[in-house]
Amino acid sequence: MKCDVLVIGAGAAGLMCSIAAARRGRSVTVLEHGKPGRKVLASGGGRSNFTNLFISADNYLSENPDFPKSALAGFTPGDIVQFLESRGVLFDERGNGQLFLRGRSGELLDLLVGESRGHGADIVAGIKVRTVGKKGGRFTVDTDKGRFDAASMVVATGGLSYPELGATDLGYRIASRFGLRVTPLRPALVPLTFGPEELKRFSALSGVSLKAGIVYKKKSFTGDILFTHKGVSGPAVLQASLYWTGGELAIDFLPDADIREMFMNDRARSTQMHNYLSGYMPRRFALRWCELFLFSCSGKPLRRYSAQELERAAHALHNWTLLPSGTEGYKTAEVTAGGVDTRELSSRTMECRKAPGLFFAGEVLDVTGQLGGYNLHWAWASGWAAGRYA
Repeated sequence: MKCDVLVIGAGAAGLMCSIAAARRGRSVTVLEHGKPGRKVLASGGGRSNFTNLFISADNYLSENPDFPKSALAGFTPGDIVQFLESRGVLFDERGNGQLFLRGRSGELLDLLVGESRGHGADIVAGIKVRTVGKKGGRFTVDTDKGRFDAASMVVATGGLSYPELGATDLGYRIASRFGLRVTPLRPALVPLTFGPEELKRFSALSGVSLKAGIVYKKKSFTGDILFTHKGVSGPAVLQASLYWTGGELAIDFLPDADIREMFMNDRARSTQMHNYLSGYMPRRFALRWCELFLFSCSGKPLRRYSAQELERAAHALHNWTLLPSGTEGYKTAEVTAGGVDTRELSSRTMECRKAPGLFFAGEVLDVTGQLGGYNLHWAWASGWAAGRYA
């Protein structure tokens, strides 16, 4: 089967690419080994956090940090908002500029598939790619349903996260086939795990959630953290995991308060320490913290602590160090950090310099966004850029 543009992958990036290319009058075929848009359906807890109003290249991690700028400028949050509003899709803004669908993610997926097919694209699902090559200036893809032949090929296969949704390394293998470098891959936006000693110390806190600030190297995030039976999760932890490559995390368990000043103001009180701290954090956490730091389950009254002891306690609450042993892996990771080296591509078109006509878009690239709608928006922006030129 021949076409102008062959898109491998019917996720967010592949579908947006097919829409952009088909609108130009190009004949487009999209190949998908599973069902289209399975990660779109799972995103945002089933409500699709589809963009963020405050997007910039600073929200992305890449060995080539300037690369996202052109695509993000070419397809902005306003563009995806206009796209949805013009088709009657309702959404709401939540904290930090995050936009979520008011309905279910299936509404967004149906719209993308409908737009793609409505402009003439052919979406072939349940197809397995066997080999990819290039002959006579055209790309050939052999599958279990025959051979496809195209002038341009866009690889939008996603990363390794959520293997139960069908994630594979196909996109990275295609990149290697054409001589492109793939940067080191690792799970990101993922819960962190503890080793045996840390698990012993914190197992009693499983299920406890509290607001905290996390600092790793020069990156800092504030939000909820959740102690689990394996380690720690929650938005602040997931954000930090994007950058975490080993070593300690510094955690501030009272990011909105100066506990030293509060201690000094209240040091004449007879309130026991754990009861005092329970006014500002979950009681289970306050009790365990007193056990670990003060070596007392109940803690003595504030008035019996010296100024030096209160100084040390305040410092520990604002600068607690945790040493994760690793992550929960791709099974629970929202995205894959690393990918096809973007220095091999045009930032304007997503086209490979070594192999004209070969494009990459979405998570398969070494561009990974923070939590909060940034990764879906990168799929829209990079898919749109590729579709305009493929």
